[in-house]
Amino acid sequence: MKQTHIFNEPPSIKAYAAVGGKMENEGPLGSIFDKINDDPYLSTDSFEKGESKLQKEALLHMLEKADLKNDDIDIIFGGDLLNQCTGTTYALRNTGIPFLGIYGACSTMAEGMIMASVYTSSGAAKNAAAVTSSHFCSAERQYRFPLNYGGQRTPTSQWTATAGGALCVSACSSAPFIRGYTVGKIEDLGITDAANMGAAMAPAAWSTVSAFFHETGTSPDKFDMVLTGDLGKVGSRLFCELAERDGFDMRNLHKDCGTMLYSFEKQDIHAGGSGCGCCAAVLCGYILPKIRTGEFNNVLFAATGALMSPTTSQQGESIPSISHAVWLSHKRN
Repeated sequence: MKQTHIFNEPPSIKAYAAVGGKMENEGPLGSIFDKINDDPYLSTDSFEKGESKLQKEALLHMLEKADLKNDDIDIIFGGDLLNQCTGTTYALRNTGIPFLGIYGACSTMAEGMIMASVYTSSGAAKNAAAVTSSHFCSAERQYRFPLNYGGQRTPTSQWTATAGGALCVSACSSAPFIRGYTVGKIEDLGITDAANMGAAMAPAAWSTVSAFFHETGTSPDKFDMVLTGDLGKVGSRLFCELAERDGFDMRNLHKDCGTMLYSFEKQDIHAGGSGCGCCAAVLCGYILPKIRTGEFNNVLFAATGALMSPTTSQQGESIPSISHAVWLSHKRN
């Protein structure tokens, strides 16, 4: 299998935690968070420092739930949307945990899970962690306009989640298990509108999900859910259309973190949620607990990311995108 690997001895997700902000608490999944921060600054003096604190909170809650200390984590994989992943580096700089920074935009949690599972399954680490975050205000300042500019968002735009998620992968024998993964390829169909991330990322999501099913020979019917993140309303529709062209009916099986985290009726989120923290929070706060209890038996988690920068957008470049898929299961085999 070229893109996909299935573990002979699947590692386990030992613990997980999600933290969010005021907007996330007001959505339909408000109860999933371990902690809510009503202050977007998180008692700091900048949004960027607030995001670092948000991510650190996710890590601390995860460690507490796992009954672990910093010294018990052999390696941590983390990243965010800020330049040079500074949200993560400043969050982790005093932890003393060996660190590998990663960047997959909104696919960062899936990328971190893959790397953590490879490390633990190979014996290179006993406990490997993955962490990521996003913040509406810091993302707006970097990618679009400062909030005080008062720019109008287009109908296809998505709301960057002020949220973070953290999890620990180990060789323990309790669900959820990571049965396997598919590493995505970069897809670029020429979308240049930075306010239409769903359209840019949908081809990458279907490319990776399609590769998983073809390379494993697994039927979609085996899964309770194919969960993407974060395509939003526009990208989710395109994802299902692309699947249908290849003979797959995904409309009842597919869910998207960007359409789950907020209420379209009560919140002004346009096409849905986005950001590294969106799928990380939905995964760690909502999906993994249901896999642990057996309410979900198998979930294919395919997080997506737009691999652009403010510079490339200003230069008129198209938006290359990526998606990585992780097979999560209540049963080890």
